[in-house]
Amino acid sequence: MNILLIVIIAVTVLISYKGFNDLSFFRKFEFHVGSILKGEQIRMISSGFLHVDMGHLFFNMVTLWFFAPLVLAYLGNWTFVLVYMGSLIFGNLLTLLFNKNNYSYRAVGASGAVTGVLYSAILLQPDMNLYLFFIPIPIPAYIFGIGYLLYSIYGMKTKRDNIGHTAHFGGAIGGILITMVF
Repeated sequence: MNILLIVIIAVTVLISYKGFNDLSFFRKFEFHVGSILKGEQIRMISSGFLHVDMGHLFFNMVTLWFFAPLVLAYLGNWTFVLVYMGSLIFGNLLTLLFNKNNYSYRAVGASGAVTGVLYSAILLQPDMNLYLFFIPIPIPAYIFGIGYLLYSIYGMKTKRDNIGHTAHFGGAIGGILITMVF
Protein backbone atom coordinates (compact mmCIF):
# COMPACT_ATOMS: atom_id res chain seq x y z
CA MET A 1 0.00 0.00 0.00
CA ASN A 2 1.15 3.52 -0.74
CA ILE A 3 2.83 5.30 2.18
CA LEU A 4 1.30 8.64 1.18
CA LEU A 5 -2.21 7.22 1.51
CA ILE A 6 -1.34 5.74 4.90
CA VAL A 7 0.03 9.11 6.06
CA ILE A 8 -3.12 10.98 4.96
CA ILE A 9 -5.34 8.46 6.74
CA ALA A 10 -3.15 8.42 9.88
CA VAL A 11 -3.02 12.22 10.12
CA THR A 12 -6.79 12.44 9.61
CA VAL A 13 -7.44 9.80 12.27
CA LEU A 14 -5.08 11.46 14.77
CA ILE A 15 -6.48 14.97 14.24
CA SER A 16 -10.07 13.69 14.36
CA TYR A 17 -9.34 11.76 17.55
CA LYS A 18 -7.87 14.92 19.11
CA GLY A 19 -11.04 16.77 18.10
CA PHE A 20 -13.27 14.05 19.60
CA ASN A 21 -11.62 14.63 22.97
CA ASP A 22 -10.91 18.38 22.91
CA LEU A 23 -13.84 20.65 22.07
CA SER A 24 -11.73 23.82 22.03
CA PHE A 25 -9.38 22.20 19.47
CA PHE A 26 -12.39 21.07 17.42
CA ARG A 27 -13.96 24.57 17.48
CA LYS A 28 -10.64 26.24 16.61
CA PHE A 29 -10.16 24.23 13.39
CA GLU A 30 -13.67 23.43 12.15
CA PHE A 31 -15.16 25.07 9.05
CA HIS A 32 -17.00 28.08 10.47
CA VAL A 33 -18.20 30.75 8.06
CA GLY A 34 -17.95 33.66 10.50
CA SER A 35 -14.38 32.81 11.46
CA ILE A 36 -13.30 32.22 7.85
CA LEU A 37 -14.76 35.56 6.76
CA LYS A 38 -12.82 37.22 9.60
CA GLY A 39 -9.57 35.87 8.13
CA GLU A 40 -9.10 32.36 9.53
CA GLN A 41 -8.62 30.70 6.13
CA ILE A 42 -6.70 27.78 7.69
CA ARG A 43 -10.13 26.39 8.55
CA MET A 44 -10.70 25.79 4.83
CA ILE A 45 -8.11 23.02 5.11
CA SER A 46 -8.03 22.03 8.79
CA SER A 47 -11.75 21.20 8.81
CA GLY A 48 -11.05 18.40 6.32
CA PHE A 49 -9.02 16.57 8.95
CA LEU A 50 -11.71 16.73 11.65
CA HIS A 51 -14.78 14.49 11.84
CA VAL A 52 -17.87 14.64 13.97
CA ASP A 53 -17.69 11.00 15.16
CA MET A 54 -16.09 7.60 14.51
CA GLY A 55 -18.75 6.57 11.97
CA HIS A 56 -18.15 9.68 9.89
CA LEU A 57 -14.38 9.19 10.07
CA PHE A 58 -14.60 5.47 9.26
CA PHE A 59 -16.86 5.96 6.24
CA ASN A 60 -14.61 8.65 4.74
CA MET A 61 -11.37 6.74 5.33
CA VAL A 62 -12.74 3.43 4.01
CA THR A 63 -13.97 5.15 0.86
CA LEU A 64 -10.56 6.80 0.44
CA TRP A 65 -8.83 3.44 1.03
CA PHE A 66 -10.83 1.82 -1.80
CA PHE A 67 -10.45 4.53 -4.46
CA ALA A 68 -7.10 6.20 -3.76
CA PRO A 69 -5.01 3.27 -5.11
CA LEU A 70 -6.59 3.65 -8.56
CA VAL A 71 -5.88 7.39 -8.65
CA LEU A 72 -2.36 6.85 -7.34
CA ALA A 73 -1.70 4.20 -10.01
CA TYR A 74 -2.87 6.44 -12.85
CA LEU A 75 -1.66 9.86 -11.69
CA GLY A 76 1.16 9.26 -9.20
CA ASN A 77 1.76 10.54 -5.69
CA TRP A 78 1.93 14.30 -6.15
CA THR A 79 -0.99 14.56 -8.53
CA PHE A 80 -3.00 12.42 -6.11
CA VAL A 81 -2.18 14.90 -3.31
CA LEU A 82 -3.25 17.72 -5.63
CA VAL A 83 -6.55 15.92 -6.35
CA TYR A 84 -7.12 15.28 -2.64
CA MET A 85 -6.24 18.74 -1.34
CA GLY A 86 -7.68 20.56 -4.36
CA SER A 87 -10.99 18.72 -3.94
CA LEU A 88 -11.04 19.58 -0.24
CA ILE A 89 -10.56 23.25 -1.11
CA PHE A 90 -13.09 23.16 -3.99
CA GLY A 91 -15.67 21.61 -1.68
CA ASN A 92 -15.07 24.16 1.05
CA LEU A 93 -15.03 27.10 -1.36
CA LEU A 94 -18.41 26.07 -2.75
CA THR A 95 -19.72 25.58 0.79
CA LEU A 96 -18.47 29.04 1.73
CA LEU A 97 -20.08 30.55 -1.38
CA PHE A 98 -23.44 28.92 -0.62
CA ASN A 99 -23.34 29.85 3.08
CA LYS A 100 -21.56 33.22 3.02
CA ASN A 101 -24.50 34.95 4.71
CA ASN A 102 -24.91 32.28 7.38
CA TYR A 103 -22.11 33.27 9.76
CA SER A 104 -22.93 30.45 12.17
CA TYR A 105 -22.64 27.65 9.55
CA ARG A 106 -20.23 24.95 10.71
CA ALA A 107 -18.97 21.75 9.09
CA VAL A 108 -16.17 19.19 9.32
CA GLY A 109 -14.99 16.19 7.38
CA ALA A 110 -12.86 14.94 4.52
CA SER A 111 -15.94 14.29 2.39
CA GLY A 112 -15.10 16.90 -0.26
CA ALA A 113 -11.57 15.54 -0.64
CA VAL A 114 -12.73 11.91 -0.63
CA THR A 115 -15.50 12.64 -3.12
CA GLY A 116 -12.93 14.30 -5.37
CA VAL A 117 -10.78 11.16 -5.26
CA LEU A 118 -13.86 9.02 -5.98
CA TYR A 119 -14.75 11.13 -9.03
CA SER A 120 -11.15 11.12 -10.20
CA ALA A 121 -11.27 7.31 -10.07
CA ILE A 122 -14.59 7.30 -11.95
CA LEU A 123 -13.13 9.57 -14.63
CA LEU A 124 -10.02 7.40 -14.93
CA GLN A 125 -11.94 4.12 -15.07
CA PRO A 126 -15.61 4.84 -15.92
CA ASP A 127 -16.35 1.22 -16.81
CA MET A 128 -15.59 -0.17 -13.33
CA ASN A 129 -18.50 -1.38 -11.23
CA LEU A 130 -19.37 0.15 -7.88
CA TYR A 131 -21.53 -1.31 -5.15
CA LEU A 132 -23.58 0.50 -2.56
CA PHE A 133 -23.22 -0.79 0.98
CA PHE A 134 -25.29 -3.93 1.53
CA ILE A 135 -26.67 -3.92 -2.04
CA PRO A 136 -24.93 -6.61 -4.12
CA ILE A 137 -25.92 -5.13 -7.48
CA PRO A 138 -23.10 -3.71 -9.61
CA ILE A 139 -23.57 -0.14 -10.79
CA PRO A 140 -21.41 1.18 -13.65
CA ALA A 141 -19.20 3.92 -12.20
CA TYR A 142 -20.33 6.56 -14.68
CA ILE A 143 -24.01 5.88 -13.79
CA PHE A 144 -23.21 6.06 -10.08
CA GLY A 145 -21.30 9.30 -10.67
CA ILE A 146 -24.19 10.97 -12.46
CA GLY A 147 -26.68 9.71 -9.88
CA TYR A 148 -24.63 10.89 -6.93
CA LEU A 149 -24.17 14.35 -8.42
CA LEU A 150 -27.95 14.60 -8.89
CA TYR A 151 -28.50 13.42 -5.32
CA SER A 152 -26.01 16.05 -4.08
CA ILE A 153 -27.84 18.81 -5.98
CA TYR A 154 -31.13 17.60 -4.48
CA GLY A 155 -29.56 17.63 -0.99
CA MET A 156 -28.15 21.11 -1.55
CA LYS A 157 -31.58 22.42 -2.51
CA THR A 158 -33.68 20.70 0.16
CA LYS A 159 -31.28 20.96 3.14
CA ARG A 160 -33.19 18.19 4.92
CA ASP A 161 -30.25 16.49 6.60
CA ASN A 162 -26.92 17.18 8.23
CA ILE A 163 -24.84 16.02 5.24
CA GLY A 164 -22.40 18.37 3.49
CA HIS A 165 -23.91 17.95 0.03
CA THR A 166 -22.33 21.21 -1.15
CA ALA A 167 -18.86 20.01 -0.10
CA HIS A 168 -19.49 16.69 -1.86
CA PHE A 169 -20.56 18.43 -5.05
CA GLY A 170 -17.66 20.91 -4.94
CA GLY A 171 -15.19 18.12 -4.16
CA ALA A 172 -16.49 16.04 -7.07
CA ILE A 173 -16.10 18.98 -9.45
CA GLY A 174 -12.61 19.65 -8.11
CA GLY A 175 -11.60 16.00 -8.56
CA ILE A 176 -12.95 15.93 -12.10
CA LEU A 177 -11.30 19.20 -13.16
CA ILE A 178 -7.90 18.43 -11.63
CA THR A 179 -7.91 14.93 -13.15
CA MET A 180 -8.80 16.33 -16.57
CA VAL A 181 -5.88 18.75 -16.36
CA PHE A 182 -3.46 15.87 -15.74
